[in-house]
Amino acid sequence: MTKRIQGSCTTILVGKKASIDGSTIISRNDDGHEALDPERLVVVNPEDQPQHYQSVISKVKVELPANPLRYTSIPNSILTNGTWPAAGINSENIAMSATETITTNSRIQGIDPLVDDGIGEEDLVTLVLPYIHSAKEGVERLGSLLKEYGTYEPNGIAFSDNNEIWWLETIGGHHWAAKRIPDDAYVVAPNRMNIDDFDFSAADTLASADLAELIETNHLNPDFDRINLRHIFGSATIKDTVYNNPRAWFGQKYFTPDVDQDPMGQDLPFICHANRKISIEDVKFVLSSHYENTKYDVYGSGSEADKKLFRPIGINRNHDVHILQIRNNVPAEIAGIHWLAFGANTFNTVVPFYANVKDTPASYKDADGTFNLNNMYWLSCTTALLGDTDYDFYVDMRNSFELGAMSAYRQIENATDAGLSQQTDVNAYLEAANQKLADESMKRQTKLLGDMVIAGSEQMKLRYNLND
Repeated sequence: MTKRIQGSCTTILVGKKASIDGSTIISRNDDGHEALDPERLVVVNPEDQPQHYQSVISKVKVELPANPLRYTSIPNSILTNGTWPAAGINSENIAMSATETITTNSRIQGIDPLVDDGIGEEDLVTLVLPYIHSAKEGVERLGSLLKEYGTYEPNGIAFSDNNEIWWLETIGGHHWAAKRIPDDAYVVAPNRMNIDDFDFSAADTLASADLAELIETNHLNPDFDRINLRHIFGSATIKDTVYNNPRAWFGQKYFTPDVDQDPMGQDLPFICHANRKISIEDVKFVLSSHYENTKYDVYGSGSEADKKLFRPIGINRNHDVHILQIRNNVPAEIAGIHWLAFGANTFNTVVPFYANVKDTPASYKDADGTFNLNNMYWLSCTTALLGDTDYDFYVDMRNSFELGAMSAYRQIENATDAGLSQQTDVNAYLEAANQKLADESMKRQTKLLGDMVIAGSEQMKLRYNLND
């Protein structure tokens, strides 16, 4: 079986009482092993959803229900390893992000081995999102699929509706556990098993029917007086101390700065509470971050050893960042907002696309493997590459661009929200708004790249000060 190399992505979850406007927010950097892997924003309409599904990687075959919902999706452009839809919002405003690759250990693998011909990240959005009507139902459907087909990799998956956020982690080949995120809490989840304290009898947890018995029968719990799933099923390796834990530490430091923690600590908490309400801009900052204002910043003034010690959150392997927002203060027709940016996240902005549409703008939909600055994926990747050559020189341009762009997007969003009541064709109205957003984004990203090229040309080493 061909497998994608694991070890990527960062997830942030924000409950409705922890967000600035009462929305639920699930978000993730969709990272890969390779620096470039073009992606697209599409809508999968019911007539396009397969009923007889077969995975490219594992070859597993799954028969799907005949009544799928429409949903947004962020598939790969090059389908060698399958579609990899990554995330989306369906027509009933249920959101899903899949997956955060997580850790495991030999004890559970010896009891419930991974299943080579099971389901995995390539498949999960396609198999689940079109058929669910609540976040909890997403957990239950995925849990039943894991029981029937098994999985070949350990993953964390987020689900949300306008009221709830649920986080599911796979355990071994067929088992799983899920926890409802408290409304007033947030989560920063890197590539480790993240769920810690777990109460099987609580109303805010779900799990495989025999998971508690499996732990007891096989003597898996290392703790004397608690059930901590990370301790039981996850890892606490040297790699975790430099690859995973620092990302959780930095996100928690940003949202809850008064908490003093060790960036390498193995027991950084799963459920956290911020010192303020969290905005979309806050989430985007953390998902683009590289340990700013610490000695670990790759663009900072720390020692070379410190700058290379930890894996940053924003990295050249970011293929997209999606922030799936389900709003509570607007009509259902416009509640789902699929915020999206492509490429490495240091020199881009997320754009708030309305999810209740049947098609998406060409500049976000048509990227393929051919370099083309008329596609946002390639335009964003190019800007990030140039910015990386001299971050300190370009960062002020980036900051001004980001403020202006986000202000413009929010103006379009506010005007679109306000005009909804006068519309007879909501889909067409929102598709036109999305086109305005895409055009504005392309214009501003192109100008940023142009400004960087013009200013940077004066800094080239290939120059001589004596005029001809």
